[in-house]
Amino acid sequence: MTQSPSHTLSGPGLYRRMAGASIVAQLRYPGTFVIQAIGNFVTTLLSFFGIWSLFHRFGSIAGWDIGTVAVLYGLVNVAFAVAETLGRGFEVFGGEYVRTGSFDRLLLRPRSTLLLLLGHELRLRPIGRFLQGLFVLVAGLWLAPHVQWSAVLVLPWAIAGGAAMFLGVLIGQAALCFITVEGLEVVNVLTYGGVEAGQYPLTMFGRWLRRFITFVLPLAAVCYYPTLFSLAHPDPLGMPTWIGALSPAAGFAFLGVMILAWNRAVAGYVSSGS
Repeated sequence: MTQSPSHTLSGPGLYRRMAGASIVAQLRYPGTFVIQAIGNFVTTLLSFFGIWSLFHRFGSIAGWDIGTVAVLYGLVNVAFAVAETLGRGFEVFGGEYVRTGSFDRLLLRPRSTLLLLLGHELRLRPIGRFLQGLFVLVAGLWLAPHVQWSAVLVLPWAIAGGAAMFLGVLIGQAALCFITVEGLEVVNVLTYGGVEAGQYPLTMFGRWLRRFITFVLPLAAVCYYPTLFSLAHPDPLGMPTWIGALSPAAGFAFLGVMILAWNRAVAGYVSSGS
C-alpha cells in the first residue's frame, strides 16, 4: 500500500510544508496583508511614543535613559512577535478545536499534536510588530552610552528565549482549554500584559510583581537582565550583570514545563464524540 506524502515527511519537513501553505494562502490577497502589517506597525509604534514622550520631557527617569528602555521595549516586542507568528494554533485552540470536537481528528494523525498546531497557521500579520520592535531595538543600541560587543550574541539569544517563553504561555493557555473549553481572557495578562511589563525596568514594580515576573513567568530573565548585560548597566536590585548572558535559558525551561503540562492535559482528554 502506498503511503501518503505526509507520512513520509519528517517532522520539520511536514512543518515546512504546512507553513508554506499558510504563507501562500495569506499572500493570495497581498493588499490585505500589507494593510494589516502596516496597521500593526503603526499601532505598536504609537505605544512607544508614550514612553519616548516621558524621557523627552524629563531626560532620564530613576537612572534609566531612553536608550536602555528602548532596548527593553524592542527586545520584548520582537520576541512576542515571533511567538505570535508561531503560536496561532494554540491561541485559537479552545474555540476551533476543543469546542467543535476537531481535536479528535488531530489525535488520529500519526504526528505530534504540538507539531500539527504549530502548523495550523504561520501568521504573517505580526511582522509589523516585529519590524517596529527591531527598529526601536536598533535605535536603542545607537542611543545607549555603553554597548558591549557581546550584545551581538546575547540579544538574539534573549529574543529566542523570550519567544520560547511567550510560546509556552500560549501552549499553557491551550492546555487550560481542556478544562475551560474556551480560552480564558485572563491569560492575556501573561501575554499582552507581559509585553507591557517587559518594556519597563524591573525596579518600577513592587516586590511581589518583581518576583512573579522573575521566578514564575521568567520575563525579567529574557528581557531585563540580558539588556543590562548588553549595555553594561548595573542592576539596582543587586544581581550580578553576567547573569544576563545565561538567563534567557529560563525561557526555554518555561516552555519545557508548559509542554509537559500540555502532554498531561492531552493524556487526560476525553473525546467529545463528534
